[in-house]
Amino acid sequence: MAVLGAKSADFLACASRTYEIQQLAARVARCADEADAVLASLARLELQTWQSPAGRAYRVSVSLQAASLRRSRDALLDAAAAVLRHAQNVTLSAGGPGS
Repeated sequence: MAVLGAKSADFLACASRTYEIQQLAARVARCADEADAVLASLARLELQTWQSPAGRAYRVSVSLQAASLRRSRDALLDAAAAVLRHAQNVTLSAGGPGS
């Protein structure tokens, strides 16, 4: 009977870890969403029709920042997917659903 109790406790601990990992994936995905919101703001700035040399330089700078942020957002999305896969693997290793 003690073996069943230990297995049950292990499964519950694993379920808790899986939940925490899923929460982490959700936080990473929210960061990607926030990056999308900033990208939308940057896109609006890029549409401004400033004609001065300073205005053109600013638009170029905004464009470069947006490109960098897009790469970061893509990396965040990849990270969120990897963390979710890890959560699934933790569940499977504990004998949870799908194992």
